[in-house]
Amino acid sequence: MTDDDGMTAAAATGTLGYEQARDELIEVVRRLEAGGTTLEESLALWERGEELAKVCRHWLEGARARLDAALARPQEDEQG
Repeated sequence: MTDDDGMTAAAATGTLGYEQARDELIEVVRRLEAGGTTLEESLALWERGEELAKVCRHWLEGARARLDAALARPQEDEQG
């Protein structure tokens, strides 16, 4: 679950939508906060959480870019 080559995290989470990644991330955080897992399990959960956070960030950045583009269009139309 490393991100050394940039492909491992994408392969593991690339097909997830924002809501799926967010919901799974919430579950990962809940499990980590509850405790009772081994160190190895906790590390695996942490790594998965990092991957899921990247997916969420990617979706949010894409949404922000689309909103910015949509908001910029009327200004361009008014000037043109």
